[in-house]
Amino acid sequence: MNKLEFTAGDFVVYPAHGVGRVEGIETHHIAGQTVTLYAITFEKERMTLKVPVGKAKDSGLRRLSSKDRIKVALDTLQGRSRARRAMWSRRAQEYEAKINSGDPVSIAEVVRDLYRGSDQPDQSYSERQIYQAALERLARELAAVEKIDEGKATERLEAVLTKTAA
Repeated sequence: MNKLEFTAGDFVVYPAHGVGRVEGIETHHIAGQTVTLYAITFEKERMTLKVPVGKAKDSGLRRLSSKDRIKVALDTLQGRSRARRAMWSRRAQEYEAKINSGDPVSIAEVVRDLYRGSDQPDQSYSERQIYQAALERLARELAAVEKIDEGKATERLEAVLTKTAA
């Protein structure tokens, strides 16, 4: 039997969906086998995901980032934007891959690269969508780590971005 890494009530990060909360550990009998699953809820998406305990690590399920890792992500927001001249479709794929990696520093790179100050030209619809997705994902993890609400976390991220752009 696999060792349980998470218990009910733990906040976890699932790369493709961001921060969720372990609601419980369930045992199901499927095709003559007993399978133990983590039931993880994602409030924002109104979704429950069930991940087999044995596959949790392979799926990328992890604990919240440490405060140090979040600090590295916030420092990344203050770095210089590395917007490349590649075609948008190629960059969009790279940005999506970074967001879905679940790594807060990679997500911070996307937020930084797609951030537009009030003095900069507007973003295209798809740039705005990816920026919002990355900002939301980073804010959710920051909120969970700092034990603040998501709105405050978003404000904090935007404050770092505006300070940097100024």
